[in-house]
Amino acid sequence: MTLKGDRRVIDEDNSYFSNAVQTRGGVASIVTVGSGAAMDDANAVVDYVADPSGITPVGLYLQDVVNKDLTQTPQNHYKQERQVGRKIQLLTKGTVVTDTIYPGQTIAAGDICYVVHSGYLSNTDSIVTDHSASNRKIGKFDSSKDENGFAKVSINIP
Repeated sequence: MTLKGDRRVIDEDNSYFSNAVQTRGGVASIVTVGSGAAMDDANAVVDYVADPSGITPVGLYLQDVVNKDLTQTPQNHYKQERQVGRKIQLLTKGTVVTDTIYPGQTIAAGDICYVVHSGYLSNTDSIVTDHSASNRKIGKFDSSKDENGFAKVSINIP
């Protein structure tokens, strides 16, 4: 799962932490929520959620989350890496080109984009058993998949 460089970031959120190794390009959902409006509440944690029923998507990972020994090698900011346990950037409004699309899906331009399990994007919510997909609608597909499995997606998460 990854992102291509072709992206337009209109709005992003950096108030959440990630406590697991992740790759950019999928949609993060709330695991735990902190109290109040504190920007550095370590309880505000997001992740790729395995069971999408009742999830609250908050944004698309713009950075890889890695677990490195920072005493041996420095964090590589050119690769847009973030260390586990630190704040991450989540795209809440904008356009990206990603390959984090549920396997076997045929995507067409104009299809509604839903988040399903494990941060995957899909044009249908029939993959999950809980069909209350109003909270899982995160935007629309702006293209079909190319030969490498990438598609352009407009994200708009309130």
